[in-house]
Amino acid sequence: MSEPGAISAPAGKYRSLFFLMLAEISGMSLWFMSAAILPDMVAEVPISEFRQAALSSAVQIGFVAGALVSAIFGLPDRFDPRRAFAASALIAAVANASLLVTVPGSDPAILARFITGAMLAGVYPVGMKIVVGWGQRDRGFLVGALVGALTFGSAAPHLLALAGGADWRWSVGVASLAAAIGGLLCLATKLGPFHAAAGEFRFRSIALAWTNRKVRLAYAGYLCHMWELYAMWAWIGLAATLSFSASMAEGKALVFGRLLAFGAIAAGGATSIVAGLFADRLGKENIALTALAFSGSAALATAATFGGPPWITMICVLVWGAAILPDSAQFSALVADHSPPEMTGSLMTFQTALGFGLTFFTVQATPMLAAAISWPAVFVIMAIGPAFGIVAMLRLRALT
Repeated sequence: MSEPGAISAPAGKYRSLFFLMLAEISGMSLWFMSAAILPDMVAEVPISEFRQAALSSAVQIGFVAGALVSAIFGLPDRFDPRRAFAASALIAAVANASLLVTVPGSDPAILARFITGAMLAGVYPVGMKIVVGWGQRDRGFLVGALVGALTFGSAAPHLLALAGGADWRWSVGVASLAAAIGGLLCLATKLGPFHAAAGEFRFRSIALAWTNRKVRLAYAGYLCHMWELYAMWAWIGLAATLSFSASMAEGKALVFGRLLAFGAIAAGGATSIVAGLFADRLGKENIALTALAFSGSAALATAATFGGPPWITMICVLVWGAAILPDSAQFSALVADHSPPEMTGSLMTFQTALGFGLTFFTVQATPMLAAAISWPAVFVIMAIGPAFGIVAMLRLRALT
């Protein structure tokens, strides 16, 4: 049953989708800000490896906390999701801006990143709720488009860091302003004809995530995907810079590393939208399988070329970035497809919480593990996720 403010398709559908994607790009530009500006902060203030990682992983654990609180209290269902999105983006912008007045790597800075992540739980999942209200048969495309926007936003900090040069505070200020504007842009969207309350979180849904085999396999594929995704996104700029430093000046390597990180993450946004166009016809499982196979292979290729000719490593990383994301939207859509309608919201929320909970550990551990065993070895470990994800999707496809 549609809520007040919903309008019929196709009137306003693509206009709303356009504004929602812009809002998502702007809001999610906060996610990797600390990782993108980390070299400049470290040059200004010594920061331990643990605290360097904590600046990024705090966003992940904050997101998990925010998603669970939002689901338990049914916030997007009790209030207009557009207003929930706007409020979350504005608070996240303020939290991110507080980095301008805190000591880099300090406890207050890490807390600010935690709050930023918690508020972004009101941006990405709430954006998903709005977009699925605009269609059923083209759900794969709609979700893929939104995930694509999320990805462009996630790539933006690397471009901002490059534009700001050594002045990391400029980058923080611009991203904070963009997030605030994005929150206001969401208010310009409309609710689609299929928009309805998704229901509050129910703990018995957790049991269904295990007892329903199709849902369990979709969860498994998603978790295997998340094993590599955010660790790669958070640290590929730093890893690429170190790889390029073997054959070029440090300053030049940093520039190319940031450009490559932006390009790799943005490539995933483009392929996510394209994959969404085909997912409803070719099968979501098949799209996920293809993405997992290419992603795992590209991770191994990046490991093999690390420290070698920069142009070869660049190609491998760009392919990796393009392949690492298109399956994300399809895992969410598969959970919705195989869940009882009255439990879909709860199961998707729990899926997201588990996935981002996992990324807290992978993002935190990645740079410390790389210092111990090398970046190529870490890339090989990342490829384990897609390998197991392929097994899960093959089993799911056999059941459908």
